[in-house]
Amino acid sequence: MSATPRVVVIGAGIVGTNLADELTARGWDRVTVLDQGPLPLTGGSSSHAPGLVFQTNASRTMTAFARYTVEKFTGIDVDGAWCFNQVGGLEVATTPERLADLHRKQGWATSWGVESQVVDAEECVRLHPLVDRDRILGGLHIPSDGLAKASRAVVALARRAEARGARFQGSTRVTGIEQAGGRVTGVRTPDGVVPADVVVSCAGFWGQELGAMVGMDVPLLPLAHQFAWTGQVPDLVGRNDELGEASLPILRHQDQDLYFRERVDRLGIGSYAHRPMPVDLRELPQGEDVRESSMPSMLPFTEEDFAPVWEQSRLLLPSLRSSKIDTGFNGVFSFTPDGGPLIGESTDVAGFWIAEAVWVTHSAGVARAVAQLLVDGRSEIDLHGCDVHRFEDVQLGAEYVSETSQQNFVEVYDVVHPLQPRMSPRDLRVSPFHARQQELGAVFLEAGGWERPHWYEANAPLVDELPAEWVPPERDAWAARFWSPIAAAEAWKTRTAVAMYDMTPLTRLEVSGPGALALLQRLTTGEMDKSVGAVTYTLALDEAGGVRSDLTVARLGEKLFQVGANGPLDLDHLRRQAPDDGSVQIRDTTGGTCCIGLWGPRARDVVRGLTADDFSDDGLRYFRAKRARIGGVPVTAMRLSYVGELGWEVYAGADNGRRLWDVLWAAGQEHGIVAAGRAAFNSLRLEKGYRAWGRDMTTEHDPYEAGLGFAVRTQKTADFVGRQAVAGMSADTVGRRLSCLTIDDGRSVVLGHEPVFVDGRPAGYVTSAAFGHTVGRPIAYAWLPVSAAVGTSVEIGYFGTRIAATVTAEPLVDPGMTRLRG
Repeated sequence: MSATPRVVVIGAGIVGTNLADELTARGWDRVTVLDQGPLPLTGGSSSHAPGLVFQTNASRTMTAFARYTVEKFTGIDVDGAWCFNQVGGLEVATTPERLADLHRKQGWATSWGVESQVVDAEECVRLHPLVDRDRILGGLHIPSDGLAKASRAVVALARRAEARGARFQGSTRVTGIEQAGGRVTGVRTPDGVVPADVVVSCAGFWGQELGAMVGMDVPLLPLAHQFAWTGQVPDLVGRNDELGEASLPILRHQDQDLYFRERVDRLGIGSYAHRPMPVDLRELPQGEDVRESSMPSMLPFTEEDFAPVWEQSRLLLPSLRSSKIDTGFNGVFSFTPDGGPLIGESTDVAGFWIAEAVWVTHSAGVARAVAQLLVDGRSEIDLHGCDVHRFEDVQLGAEYVSETSQQNFVEVYDVVHPLQPRMSPRDLRVSPFHARQQELGAVFLEAGGWERPHWYEANAPLVDELPAEWVPPERDAWAARFWSPIAAAEAWKTRTAVAMYDMTPLTRLEVSGPGALALLQRLTTGEMDKSVGAVTYTLALDEAGGVRSDLTVARLGEKLFQVGANGPLDLDHLRRQAPDDGSVQIRDTTGGTCCIGLWGPRARDVVRGLTADDFSDDGLRYFRAKRARIGGVPVTAMRLSYVGELGWEVYAGADNGRRLWDVLWAAGQEHGIVAAGRAAFNSLRLEKGYRAWGRDMTTEHDPYEAGLGFAVRTQKTADFVGRQAVAGMSADTVGRRLSCLTIDDGRSVVLGHEPVFVDGRPAGYVTSAAFGHTVGRPIAYAWLPVSAAVGTSVEIGYFGTRIAATVTAEPLVDPGMTRLRG
């Protein structure tokens, strides 16, 4: 039996000890855990973490992490003392808006398999007698939530890992990462180098410093967060013994950015209601100083920030009026630009991994995922929302990380709409068409730093011209946010005339060189060895057959390909997989190019007078590309469409973008051309049944479940990643399926993540949803068991109500593809 890799884990907090436990449980016994602080309480965030584990999250992945933490911590103890006290969780609402949001959260919990219930005020008081009945409207109760004793769990996990061969070493500061030939070789300390084949930084808010040692950007910001313990609370006296410590459910009062936990006869109070307090790591004890200051992550308590919070606490919990604040501190935690953790391997130094910005709630789940990545090569849980490489370059700047992380701190308990864009920073990335879009009254949302028109106010007069069957119904207040009936007019014009869509923000990668074809053949399920001009929709799978991404690959030359990708993760994957011999060059060309989607039955009429090139059906067939000139602008035109209408994606250099827009716009006036935004685009793509990776399918789904089996060319002679895993699979072998639903009442619009019920029982969840303006009905795609065949009646949970829907054959529009191929 060959020896397992030598692993050094940096950080002996809740993440590092969990990882050591997970690795040794899988047989990796050469694991060393280092920490600059003394063991077992090293002075990081785990040492003071309040330990409240609320499992429900809008993210399925984050909920799965938390569920595993509960499962794992419930099964460990330290000499009989608990590591997880399953007292349950209760979130209370003091406003109608919050109560509605609790119903939405209950929908998430149902979608992700967590038992929960929205309860009335009386039941809230029964569960937590300290709550003032007159101040609340109801609450969300999750019986399986509870209190994690992080400091105790660290001991239990370390003991278990040590029994399997792991070694823990405290009071050891890491001063450098040794590397050779692009791989990590060890960890440098004042006492010498600890050899390593794999290094995993679990250093928490010190993670930036560790990443910098290998030139890796770790986009997190250390922020101080207030926590205080009350003195004795009369109504708690005698309620708990010293071992039990707590019997009341953990409590969140999110309307005031507060949470509460019980400890014997006192209450702990945590607050996000104060100003953001960024922490300069240079001012914290490190190395030798940590040994003298056992809690460098516990900063002095700022009473003035806590004063208003204390008043709000005593309003919700009247028992506190006869108590006082006993002790408090400002504890340091890690925040990131989007609130997610940071998991992944360095692009430049193989074997150097990070698992940072992870709270106790998700610690065991993250550690299991990282252990699976290291041992098995993949995580069973989708990690695209946690991958450290998910950010665009512009999002890695210190200023961006600081501002957005502080925003996340402020908004951590806010009711946030799924389409709600950040207000600042904005205008980081704009297409060459931006000025023209502003002139047309574009309403911009933001993603990946890009300004994306959602609709155009210039099209408002068209709403009055809509045929009766195209007039959208009124929406409820939630679904009407960040939406306009103008989207219906833009969809109408796309289907009946012609529209211009700004597709510039979609990631474009150039793959070139003598090894380009072989690389793409190996990484995709489609046949790439086609004639120059061929465009192929294909999938990138992982070794288990999960959908890593979907790609559109255009062969522009014998050794030149343009890959339409889903974002930075695809760039990172291609670069990692490229051979070391320099035979393949990979460039992100997105910022230097632009793209207009010109789509609609009159698209040919628009270009006819602008080019001498042949844009007829024979001159440029479906899923073909060619270089041409439109209005004198050199372009690459690709005959494909994600809205299901005749037309092209027209690419040009960014320097020619404004001119391209202007010539198409001028030529299109006589044909009824409009500029159209993402709201119309999303509606039209769902009517055609087009999937969106990351929403509709991930690595947790195989191509046949996702309805994308057609993109797997099993007869392809070249081997490809995942081929063995999908061999023998078909649409007939799957147990679940991404299914198209239409809403029976014709007006109720859901937005995604809602639970779907079959025969009254939870059976799946919604991925994408929109109003189908062409078909005049709301559409939702959802993961459901195959037994929910076409025609099956289902219900969708929406803010505590049930909306009737029907599983429907797809696509809803143009199943014969005549409009696209016209």
